[in-house]
Amino acid sequence: MGFFKNQFSNVVEWEEFRDDMIFWKWSNREIKKGSKLIIRPGQDAIFVNSGKIEGIFQDDGEYQIDSDIIPFLSTLKGFKFGFNSGMRVEILFVNTKEFTVKWGTQNPVLIPTPQLPGGMPIRANGTFNFKVNDYVRLIDKIAGMKDSYLVEDIKIRITSVLDQLLMKWISREGKDMFNLQANASEIARGIREALDMEVLDNGMTITGFQVMSFNYPQEIQDMITKTASHEMIGNLQKYQQVSMTDAMASGKLHGGGTASDMAGMMMGMNMANEMMKNMNQNQTHAPSSSQGGSKPNFCPNCGTKNEGANFCPNCGQKLG
Repeated sequence: MGFFKNQFSNVVEWEEFRDDMIFWKWSNREIKKGSKLIIRPGQDAIFVNSGKIEGIFQDDGEYQIDSDIIPFLSTLKGFKFGFNSGMRVEILFVNTKEFTVKWGTQNPVLIPTPQLPGGMPIRANGTFNFKVNDYVRLIDKIAGMKDSYLVEDIKIRITSVLDQLLMKWISREGKDMFNLQANASEIARGIREALDMEVLDNGMTITGFQVMSFNYPQEIQDMITKTASHEMIGNLQKYQQVSMTDAMASGKLHGGGTASDMAGMMMGMNMANEMMKNMNQNQTHAPSSSQGGSKPNFCPNCGTKNEGANFCPNCGQKLG
């Protein structure tokens, strides 16, 4: 009998384990008397019969199926192994860890903005985290039709809706389109909640979503960097003046060419405008002669000597 016992015994375990595999199904095989189940750390084993969960085993270790497993199965607890007959069930091995996935926009996302009629083309990248949390839904929606499921399958599903979610939440939370990183936490929180609803029906949950960086077109990024370096965001005139001065100091504008002449003329006009503006401001704030000013010694109209009066005593001319 020992010969037949060894012949019929087999091992039920996750045979094709990969770190990026969410689940793997042991199926289309018969479990014989004397078989054992091996559950490794980070794995759950789910016994499924005719699409119904018979039992879930979560503690890692090595178990005798006929004595340690069958007595705990819901409808198969009274199953008796025969000499030539075994038990046909599917065993789904599930990876219980939290997966971390890197994501990035494949194409720029056009974010509506008044400054650019066609939208601001923005790229973004970061990570998201997910894990399996509902075995019933997992089996009903995915495992009932697939023998295995990879992280890449989830990534494809997530990235297919990510562009629209980025557009929605950047537009909603991106108050400063040129400093989106300041609102990255609020944007990421909104996207995480939306993605969680996307995968929840499949028995999984999004446990985290992070935006690492927003990337602008190079010409926009250059403008932001230069503007920030001069601390002049919003002061276009001053930005132009400093840019022109930088160009002349670097030698990029020199000689008697048209570009140099135009640059000098523009800078001169700007400086003249500033001088006129300052003069007008000074005149506006200058005290008038009527407020504490001195009176003329002689009337400018008739020449009569004045003794400090506001009007000429001879002809009535206003003197103050």
